[in-house]
Amino acid sequence: MSTKLSRRSLIKVGGLTAAAAVTPASVLSRDVSGVKNMRVSLAAYSMRRALTDGSMDLFGFIDWCSEMNLSGTELTSYYFEKDFDAAYLRRLRNRAFRQGITVSGTAIRNDFCQPPGEMKDREIAQVKKWIDHAAELFAPHVRIFAGDVPEGADKATAIEWTADGVKSILAHAEKRGVMIGLENHGGITAKAADLVAICEAVGDHPWFGVNLDTGNYHSKDPYQELVLSAAKAVNVQIKAQMAGPDRTRVPADLERIRDIIVDAGYKGWVVLEYEEQEPAREIPKYVARLKELFEC
Repeated sequence: MSTKLSRRSLIKVGGLTAAAAVTPASVLSRDVSGVKNMRVSLAAYSMRRALTDGSMDLFGFIDWCSEMNLSGTELTSYYFEKDFDAAYLRRLRNRAFRQGITVSGTAIRNDFCQPPGEMKDREIAQVKKWIDHAAELFAPHVRIFAGDVPEGADKATAIEWTADGVKSILAHAEKRGVMIGLENHGGITAKAADLVAICEAVGDHPWFGVNLDTGNYHSKDPYQELVLSAAKAVNVQIKAQMAGPDRTRVPADLERIRDIIVDAGYKGWVVLEYEEQEPAREIPKYVARLKELFEC
């Protein structure tokens, strides 16, 4: 399987120079006394340009994750081959296994924020299909979205519609052994209070929680929004930047984020989802820093 964009070239661009560029370990906080059972993964979305233009495929992405000595790889659904079959999924699973990598999860688009009907049924069927794909990959988690409040609908009703969509897939998720994580991805989940309200409407379920994206709260105090929703996290995606004043973007305080999820009792995957410039060069630096902060 051709990777086109050489994984060795990527390492030369980014990884081999990362050690000199990353903040020295002596400067970084190494107080990891509260960190338990966390491992770092990388979302394929981080290399979206290369995966979209064909200079990299998911097999090459897995190889690159392995060369960075990552524990996991998150295979975003947008970059799977067109019209793929189960054999393709098994090849990805085999590649990850041979490279010493766990497929930490997959991430999909969907819209549950709509009333009962044909469109809602299609969305539910799509999510169930990706639960099956995740199970084929031995991936323990699927990231889902909620959607936007439709024009003319009130928020309380939309919250119930979203919760009903989630509840409709949980029996299948439990059957296949795949965790469902609802992301704070704008729309009806733009505020932690509304995300928590959806979770409460769904009710406690062993196969459901929040896919906590640290860069997606756009409020005066996004860290407080993280505090409000971190207790429900079943997967954490780390962004390099967060919302600042006047809709600006500022570097994320990674140590503060670590402390928030540790205080919430989180254990599991910490997935870098890099959205800034020069990903091939910068990602290895962030991977090194996250491993300093989150892996004992």
